[in-house]
Amino acid sequence: MPVDFHKILVPVTGTEADDEAIRLACRFARRVKGKIAAVYVITVKRSLPLDAEIESESTKAEQILGRAQNVADEEDYEIDTDLLQAREAGPAVVDEAVERGSDLILMGIKYKRAFGQFSLGSVVPYILENAPCRVILYHQAPSNG
Repeated sequence: MPVDFHKILVPVTGTEADDEAIRLACRFARRVKGKIAAVYVITVKRSLPLDAEIESESTKAEQILGRAQNVADEEDYEIDTDLLQAREAGPAVVDEAVERGSDLILMGIKYKRAFGQFSLGSVVPYILENAPCRVILYHQAPSNG
């Protein structure tokens, strides 16, 4: 029995895996005329107020969200983009999924190593453990070289 996803949340971070995650979300959503929201989280240091204007980060975030919008345009699908500011990305994504009533979080993850081992970092495991809905990870293959 196929599962339909009507509200898809796609956290983006600026990697090539984001593009594939957006494309996949468009394909899932198109079947049921679902809604897609791409979000970028600016993590704010504890020494700053949560609503601090961090111009360099805001500019980077706008470029990344613009790229997500362009990929969706290539897929001929409309998406919402949103910029969030939080102390930590994982809880911000989970809270956003709850607030939006998302039935899927679709994340593109880049192959990365920490201490010689493949690593998911800290955000992905947090989301997998605390998500209020299904989570699909699109894993970008490691580059040769």
